[in-house]
Amino acid sequence: MTDVTPGPMSEDSHASIVECVPNFSEGIDAQKVRRIVCAMQMDGVHLLDWSLDGDHNRSVVTIAGSPEAVVEAAVRGTVKAAELIDLTQQTGVHPRIGAADVIPFVPVIGVSLVQCVLLARQAGMAIWRRAGVPVYFYEAAAARPDRVNLEDVRRGQFEGLLRDSVRDTMRRPDVGGPELHQTAGASAVGARKFLIAYNIYLKDPNITAARAIARDIRASGGGLFGVKAMGVMANGRAQVSMNITDFHRTPVARVHTAVAEMAERHGAEIAEGEIIGLIPEEAFQPNAEWVRQIHQFDPEQKVLERKLRRPLEWPV
Repeated sequence: MTDVTPGPMSEDSHASIVECVPNFSEGIDAQKVRRIVCAMQMDGVHLLDWSLDGDHNRSVVTIAGSPEAVVEAAVRGTVKAAELIDLTQQTGVHPRIGAADVIPFVPVIGVSLVQCVLLARQAGMAIWRRAGVPVYFYEAAAARPDRVNLEDVRRGQFEGLLRDSVRDTMRRPDVGGPELHQTAGASAVGARKFLIAYNIYLKDPNITAARAIARDIRASGGGLFGVKAMGVMANGRAQVSMNITDFHRTPVARVHTAVAEMAERHGAEIAEGEIIGLIPEEAFQPNAEWVRQIHQFDPEQKVLERKLRRPLEWPV
């Protein structure tokens, strides 16, 4: 990990810093999201990024700070989300099982992945105790091998899991339940390495091509290692929505090139890309084509280490 220049998050060279990137199932009502973000404000935690996506009906928040404080901030955000978001009234193209859908803890400085597993377990217990929302552990924090992959945990989404968690013992939560919260569902809490959320739009609204590209490029379909993908309509346009779970083995540049080649085979052409949340400095390639194709990409705003030096003001 690149050393961080002294600043708001790095005055103590021995400080431990963990990142948390909770995803909430609300991307339309900005006031609700603002209230959730405000609930996460506390000493020892810095706000690095937050964004809303109306088509996916989803928001992504990035916070970082001392491990204990970040856990508490994530729990507070989950409690507020459970109060404000009713999944029985929520729709969107992105899969989801909970108001606070996924809550991953990521090691940054002076923290190991194993320690993040312990943080995830701590957060999961607190979420059930304080919000009445049951929890599934995933990725490195998974308590069972069939729950390592998030897509397996989210199979059936909120509606299917609401039914299956009661009927099928194999689908019951790791903490709480077996019934899901009737409006806030369940939360998937995990520990993982850096994940890059990277989307590429197609020039034409060809959802068939977007889905075919997603099928061909994702690892589960024999595509690129560590890539998860789905083809969706977003902002009235076809989009290949991807998560890159190992950018060392599969750099963003390789993903961009592969999508362009696949698009051509399917009679389509790629347009601009977008990064949701932040990327680590190691993944940033200043002169790469994928960077140039992201509208007004500002590394000072999108690179994690740089945001650690200049975090956002908390909303009021």
